Amino acid sequence: MGRCLSFNRNHWFIGLLFFSCLSHLGLAQYEHWPYYSGYLEQPPPEYHAPQQPANVPKIQLRLAGQKRKHNEGRVEVFYSGEWGTVCDDDFSIHAANVVCKELGYVEAVSWVSSSKYGKGEGKIWMDNVHCTGNEVTLAACTTNGWGVTDCKHTEDVGVVCSEKRIPGFKFDKPFLNQIENMNIQVEDIRIRAILATYRRRVPLTEGYVEVKDGGNWKQICDKHWTVKNSRVVCGMFGFPGERKYNAKVYKMFASKRKQNYWAYSMDCTGNEAHISSCKMGNHLSVDAEKNITCENGMPAVVSCIPGRAFAPSSSSGFRKAFRQEQPLVRLKGGAKIGEGRVEVLKNGEWGTVCDDQWNLISASVVCRELGFGSAQEAITGARLGQGMGPIHLNEIDCTGFEKSITDCKFNTESLTCNHEEDAAVRCNVPAMGFQNQLRLSGGRNPYEGRVEVLMQRNGTLKWGTVCSQNWSTVEAMVVCRQLGLGFASHAFQETWYWHGEVSANDVIMSGVKCSGTEMSLAHCRHDGAQVSCPRGGGRFAAGVSCSETAPDLVLNAEIVEQTSYLEDRPMFLLQCALEENCLPTSAANTSVSTGYRRLLRFSSQIHNNGQADFRPKNGRHAWIWHDCHRHYHSMEVFTHYDLLNLNGTKVAEGHKASFCLEDTECESDVQKQYECANFGEQGITVGCWDVYRHDIDCQWIDITDIAPGDYLFQVHGDWDVGNGGGHLSTGI
Repeated sequence: MGRCLSFNRNHWFIGLLFFSCLSHLGLAQYEHWPYYSGYLEQPPPEYHAPQQPANVPKIQLRLAGQKRKHNEGRVEVFYSGEWGTVCDDDFSIHAANVVCKELGYVEAVSWVSSSKYGKGEGKIWMDNVHCTGNEVTLAACTTNGWGVTDCKHTEDVGVVCSEKRIPGFKFDKPFLNQIENMNIQVEDIRIRAILATYRRRVPLTEGYVEVKDGGNWKQICDKHWTVKNSRVVCGMFGFPGERKYNAKVYKMFASKRKQNYWAYSMDCTGNEAHISSCKMGNHLSVDAEKNITCENGMPAVVSCIPGRAFAPSSSSGFRKAFRQEQPLVRLKGGAKIGEGRVEVLKNGEWGTVCDDQWNLISASVVCRELGFGSAQEAITGARLGQGMGPIHLNEIDCTGFEKSITDCKFNTESLTCNHEEDAAVRCNVPAMGFQNQLRLSGGRNPYEGRVEVLMQRNGTLKWGTVCSQNWSTVEAMVVCRQLGLGFASHAFQETWYWHGEVSANDVIMSGVKCSGTEMSLAHCRHDGAQVSCPRGGGRFAAGVSCSETAPDLVLNAEIVEQTSYLEDRPMFLLQCALEENCLPTSAANTSVSTGYRRLLRFSSQIHNNGQADFRPKNGRHAWIWHDCHRHYHSMEVFTHYDLLNLNGTKVAEGHKASFCLEDTECESDVQKQYECANFGEQGITVGCWDVYRHDIDCQWIDITDIAPGDYLFQVHGDWDVGNGGGHLSTGI
């Protein structure tokens, strides 16, 4: 939320000003690796399709409706030439398992009732479904009979399947005359680099589109291939769009190789987040040897456009840190690049999006707007933390082709929404391979250990340790993000208790200094090949501890606005503040008996809306005794208060150290844990907030030396990189 602050000797006011913040993001969890021509491919696992009883009718299944992941949705059955739904009466996890296995998934995770994915249309084919879980098809389960039901579409059942596919699964397609009504079900999909220029390029953006069916990789005939198909495939691999390619080169290559074609074509509308939502196209012809042919065609090729954070550049290969492409939308609270709570800037104020009707299509618009591919998941229920302030958008209805989520239809009324319904996304992100360049060694679990990096030294790749001098949570956050392990909970400068790989004991990286936004530790500033580590490696090698959860600290900007005022405070009342470095250096020349300082004072209220308690980095053993206030202080700076001119230059500053960080108030069902007594611990519990009143020492900015005018008042936190939200980086 941006505000413009003006003041003179007699009055001040607050007005609007625009600002933007940087999201703290992390690496994608799932990556696709190319198969290079000439490499030996492992033989597919032998898959034996279960035999369907002769007396059981042939059906086809699909997952439809308002999906939030591609492997979930309303169960629909194709029977007697017509699609219909299944009633939730007597449905069970056993029935859900039958559905998921019939669709090629290993198992069901759960099932949902009451048309969670929206109401279907037409027939309700099955009611009172009873399965043992061992049936090879849902049609083999007992029911009231086909179309015999007393249900309405408000009772349509849905399932959530595991993301893992059955190895070697071959999708049965019994209705070839109705193929245009069938959704694509294949084991996997990939982009395979064909041209030498793309085989070692990261990320891989161009090549054949291949699907895995029956355990074998197969090309798709391009006779019916469209730009819409390319858009869907590119989106799945983390790219926002597609582009033209040199077809002549690929035709020449295809003419020299025998192809193994998939028997069908694809028919996408272009807004699908996954090919499983696309329809199957024409069945290809078969030659005399019963091989699938692509007459006068060649394998389908895609060429994808990477978002600018992943685009190659002449200087560094690709950008070293992520930067948002659009200032109107940001992701907060996510541990990985491409995930977070969706926040929208409207009238100079950041607000959230309600999850009513939130689905993959709308989530994909957000992902593409930010330079990623389509959405891997549309997340609901504030699973990535609750925001604060207004809820700008509700009941979003996108077509999937909008340039921005603000171009979609939506309901401006959010009377029925609260921040427990904040929407989030998890986007498809290009495979950069960063996680293969770094590892944690010697820890008690995969989330902790000594940091070991793979670097090129003397022409060979070598594993080694990182010098821990000046190693901090900022660098640890980059490590955790690079490995897809979430947030950094601790940065260790001694790791003698973690015995890493003996072959990696040498210090191979030193002088590491990160901004916190890098996608890889190698992108941070460091000494390069000239390693300098006076303290040596061994026990002083850098280490980290990562966590999937983190605090999400959110500043209540309205409290700052409502409580701000100017005070001319006598210098003799500011001696403690002078001792604690809460005044500028010019204050030392101010007369103690007759002088005063002009202070901009305000209260701050900071909520922890995350999934873990916030604790200061410095433990009680590091606190310092201060005679002025007669108690121990943690001098760790918690919050910075900056005054900037309209050019963005800082002209004055203040700060809040962790003098007192406690659960001042909590939600009704949350117990306070932290208080500021000398014997207590400091922190902010999830669901609580810390209030620092305007009349407490150091809760100000000294503006004595500042000329009257318009300024930007900005609040941000030093701990910002390690927490889930980073909301203190805000302007008022």
